[in-house]
Amino acid sequence: MLVVGAGPGGYVAAIRAGQLGLDTVIVEAGRPGGTCLNIGCIPSKALIHAAGEFHHVARMARGQRTPGISVAAPSFDLGPCQEWKGGIVNRLTNGVAELLKRARVKTVEGTARFRDGKTVEVATATGTQVIRAANVVIATGSVPVELSFLPFGGRVISSTEALALTELPRRLVVVGAGYIGLELGMAFAKLGSEVAIVEAADRILPQYDAELTRPVAERLRELGVTPYLGAKAQGMAGEGALLIETADGTAARLPADAVLVTVGRRPRTEGWGREELALAMNGPFVAIDEQCRTAMRGVYAVGDVTGEPMLAHRAMAQGEMVAEIIAGQRRAWDKVAIPAICFTDPEIVTVGLSPDGARAAGIETRVGRYPLSANGRAMTMEAESGFVRIVARADNHLVLGMQAVGAGVGELSATFGLALEMGARLEDVAGTIHAHPTLGECVQEAAMRALGHAIHI
Repeated sequence: MLVVGAGPGGYVAAIRAGQLGLDTVIVEAGRPGGTCLNIGCIPSKALIHAAGEFHHVARMARGQRTPGISVAAPSFDLGPCQEWKGGIVNRLTNGVAELLKRARVKTVEGTARFRDGKTVEVATATGTQVIRAANVVIATGSVPVELSFLPFGGRVISSTEALALTELPRRLVVVGAGYIGLELGMAFAKLGSEVAIVEAADRILPQYDAELTRPVAERLRELGVTPYLGAKAQGMAGEGALLIETADGTAARLPADAVLVTVGRRPRTEGWGREELALAMNGPFVAIDEQCRTAMRGVYAVGDVTGEPMLAHRAMAQGEMVAEIIAGQRRAWDKVAIPAICFTDPEIVTVGLSPDGARAAGIETRVGRYPLSANGRAMTMEAESGFVRIVARADNHLVLGMQAVGAGVGELSATFGLALEMGARLEDVAGTIHAHPTLGECVQEAAMRALGHAIHI
């Protein structure tokens, strides 16, 4: 088996193939781990954590927190923070390299280009290497979308450059109020940047329902972030400002030391010889079936290059499945739901159908909503903003979806996902003892409330 790309989908496929005894080679031009480990999920969460810690201490210094803690005015230096973040990334990427070695996977460092469906030419530091394989896995990932009128360069940056900054921008304008833009925008606001967000839709995080995003919008106001909703970026107005058209059609100039463009990601379908293959496409993505097979025999594709949702954990699950299929096992993609988490402040997590989604599907539901303000653990964490919600069929109480917004609720994603995959009903969730005091109690209480007998509200 040959794997092109060592991101989450690719390296998991290679490791699992090695465990199953397949002769496996993986090709990667950069460090193992892909976007997620190197310039995405992990470094962004490190920055978000550092920003949150600094913001908490700064509030204590201003007397805005009340647990009886007094501190002097703190300061923040982005340079040492970057070194700490880099150390985490190195530990993880080195760990992936060791796992590949332990699974007896051969790693080839270089840029791969297909000659045909069985042959890849790799440009390495020591010359060209040709690799032939009976089975090939395409795991080339995705890249940030670039706007023609705001090309990357100079003050216009993508999330990659934002995570590598060594100096804090005094004025940051974020174009796009999706999860990447808001995660990073809120982090920089906590660190002291003046942040403005430009979004073409009429609200932030348009991919989530309004009830979930309302606490995040309130937090943006508390942080002093200025949202321009229903607005369109039009380009740079000289070196130091972004020109936008506001919702009422007037022009405005937003001063900016940096303009962070986060309008989505696109599959990396160019630069590796796709034109040499007879692949079917699904819009901009490589088309696959329920076993991640492409239109060519022996050629598979996993991860962001195959479509939405572009999530590392989806890619990992696909990679594991493909390796087992190639090894002769009977596997197919039949996941009930894939968790999605937005690491804003507060966090948002969603699995399965929302109330609106169920309604659109014509399903009559029971919905239970339990506020974090009624939860003892949330109170002790000074994190009462948000709620947990459960959506179930009205007739048989089968759980269709679970969502939450609040501090640290991303950790509930495994509970939500397991409930859906196991076919839990409201009675199963309500009847399961949840430890006290934890945020997880809100899950049980939400189910009990949907059944009409919540205890603590």
